[in-house]
Parts: sequence; structure tokens; C-alpha cells
Amino acid sequence: MVTAKIDKSAEGLIVEDAAFWIELPRVTMSGVSGISTLLSGNHIGLGAGKSRRPRHEFVALDMPPAVSIDKPGRQFVLRADTLGSIGIGSPLYYRQLNVGQVIGYDLSKDGRSVEIRVFVNAPYDRQITTQTRFWQASGIDVSLGSNGLSVQMQSLLSILIGGIAFEQPLTADADAQPVKEGAAFTLYSNRTAAESRHEEIITPYVLYFKESVRGLSVGAPVTLAGLPIGEVTDVSFEYDSAKEDVRSRVDIVMYPSRFTEYMKTSSGSEHAPLDEQGRRAFIQRMMNRGFRAQLRIGNLVMGQLYIAIDRFPNTPKAQKIDWRKPPYELPVMSSSLEDLESRVSGIIARIDKIPLDAIGADVRKTLETLHQTLKDADRVMNHIDRETVPEINATLQDLRKATATADRALAGADQTLVGKDSPTQQELRAALQEVSRAARAITELVDYLERNPNALIRGKAQEVPQ
Repeated sequence: MVTAKIDKSAEGLIVEDAAFWIELPRVTMSGVSGISTLLSGNHIGLGAGKSRRPRHEFVALDMPPAVSIDKPGRQFVLRADTLGSIGIGSPLYYRQLNVGQVIGYDLSKDGRSVEIRVFVNAPYDRQITTQTRFWQASGIDVSLGSNGLSVQMQSLLSILIGGIAFEQPLTADADAQPVKEGAAFTLYSNRTAAESRHEEIITPYVLYFKESVRGLSVGAPVTLAGLPIGEVTDVSFEYDSAKEDVRSRVDIVMYPSRFTEYMKTSSGSEHAPLDEQGRRAFIQRMMNRGFRAQLRIGNLVMGQLYIAIDRFPNTPKAQKIDWRKPPYELPVMSSSLEDLESRVSGIIARIDKIPLDAIGADVRKTLETLHQTLKDADRVMNHIDRETVPEINATLQDLRKATATADRALAGADQTLVGKDSPTQQELRAALQEVSRAARAITELVDYLERNPNALIRGKAQEVPQ
């Protein structure tokens, strides 16, 4: 117990909400304080209150308040399953801006959760609405799912001392309302959980596969036409006593509200919400029209799987879904990956049946025969080079001589036939003269017929002698 004497001038500071603590050198998540006490010694610190009612007895705090009373802003309460790496002084982030800090924490009254008190500086406290989501931003959040590898972090400081972040989710309603100081919120483990939609209506289903479900994890999406309508909640296996076989069991949940959200009528307007009977009838019609649940690869590199509900036109009609007790079993279709594996196995089996040893022996024999043929061809070419080529050269020389003799003979014949004084030349000249005379006679006949055409009938008129 400590009794202190307060100066008359500070009497107005000793009110109900005032706080006292022993000022010591401290190193906290928010910084270092009380360094001056290393020189001046320990002393009692006072935090002035806002109340007007005086008070004379106080319980001292173990450490100074994280936030001074006169600092503008508001306090809120966050509920989490565990405290994690959160501590007093841990930063509070909004869009990666440091806008506040953790000022305290305690176990809830029922002992089932931890209540964390945070202070948000003004004016950022106006961003807190009924739709605000808080999540732990401590360290690095690494997740591996069907969409690939995701790495998220707020700051280097949050990696070292932890932190909390908050934002408005993308699915927040436009009519979000502001909240009063002291409002309570849920603190999610990571951003993905905080931003996920929290559906009011959830319908559980179960899928049984004969193939391996390795790569399918809890939280993997369930899609229809590529749009998420649910998620995987459990992956296990069951022993089928009737068939004495083991089958993979996948438990999923689907959100009926997303069906009507995504669906459009033929006129383009939004589909009216369905009640429970309408939802069941809708699912049954889909199964009757060939829709089946199928395992598909979401990430080829990581091998992550997801559940896709798609239509298979040539699928036999499905049995009626048993709606008496959840989870409700939906029909499935073997994945294309399984079909590919079976085809590859068939191809490998056919390859194994190919007599590769016999084919290899035949190939070796063929190569040996080809090698022998090439050697024979080489010998033939050598023979041609040594014997045939000289004979060809001699034949060519004889041919050149014969050609020269023929050229000389043709030149002599030309001189004999067409020489200037040769008999041939004289006879040719006489023949040309005869042809010229015949041409002149024909020309005169044509001229006469043109002048006397009746001569063709009567004949040529006799000339009268004078």
C-alpha cells in the first residue's frame, strides 16, 4: 500500500477514471519507455481521467495504459479462439496503415474464447462498421490450395511482434451501419477466413469416389460452371461391407443462396429465391439432366484438386436423392485424370507386348546387310575408276576424231552442191526462171478473167483479123 500526497493544483486530476502505476524501464511490443528512471529513479505515474467525481483510493496498474485517456479514438472488443502471438502493444492495421494497437486481453467469462481489447485511432475508427472483419496478421500467412500458392503479410513489424488487420470484405453489403464504442467482433485466423462469405443456409452432401483423392484438401472449392457454390469440409474413406471394398468419402457443403445469385432467367432477370423443397427439386433436376460431381485438377504444378459439378450428356439417369437424412449423397463421375491414367496404362501394356528383342535382332541383320551392300558398291566404284574410266576416255577421243572427219565431209559437200559454178547451182537457176514465167502466165490469166468473166462459159473470143 502506498500513501501519496497530492498538490492542491493537481486535485482535479484525482477522479474516478484516473490511473496510477509505477514507472519503470520497460521494453514492450510498442516500444521502450521509462528510460528516464535509470537516472531519476522509479516513481509513480498518473493518468488523468475525464470524470468530475473525485476519488481517493485506487488499485495501481501493473504497467502504464497503452493509450492515454485523452487520445482521440475508440475501443472495441475482438473474440478469438486463441491469443496466438498477439500481445499488449501489437499494432492494428487498416490497408497496411498502422491505425491503432492492442491495449489488453482476458479470458471470456465462459472460458471458451479470448477477448482482446483494441484501440483504433481517430479518424480511422469511422471505418469500423457492422460489416468490418478482423483477422490475425501475425507473421506470414502461407496457404496452398487449388488456386496455387498464396503468401500474405502486413509488415515486417507484424512478423516480429504480431498484429491485427481489419477491412471491409468484398462481399460486404452496401447498407453497412456504423457501430458504437465497445462493439464486439470475431477475430479470424487469417484474411481468407475473414473475407469468405458466411452463409446463413448451408446444405451438407457426401460424395463417394472409387479413385484416389490425393491432393483434395479441406476448404477446396466446389464449383458449378466455374463459379464457387460450396467447399470441401472433410476427406476420408469408408469400408463398404457389401462390396468388401474401400471407397473415398468427401463431405462437402453447398450454399443454396449462391444458386439464385448466379442464375438468371431467360428474360435476363434474377431468379427468385427457392425454399427448401424448391432447392431439393432443383438439385434433383440437375442430376436427372446429367450433372455429376467430378474431381478435377485445380493446380497442375502442385497437384491440388477441387470438386466440379458439370453436365455429362450421355450419363445414365441418376437415382433419386435420399433426402431423409443429411448428408445427402450425390452421384459422381470418374475424373478425366483417371481416364487418362487408364489409357496410358493400356498403351504401356500394348508396348510391353511388342517383341522389341526380335525387332532389334532384325534391325541388326538389316544393318549388317546394308553394310555389306555399301562395301560391294565401294568395290564397284573402285573398279570403274581403275578400268572403265580409261576406256571411256579412249572412246571419247575416237568420237572426237570421227566428228572432225564428218565436219570436213559436210564442208566439201556444201561446196560441191551450192558452189558458184557447180551444176547444181546452174540447174537451180534455170528452175527458178521457169517458175517465174509460170507465175506471170497465171497473173495474166487472172487479169483476163476479171475483164471477161463469160470467157469461162464461151471460151476466149477469136481475134478478128484486120
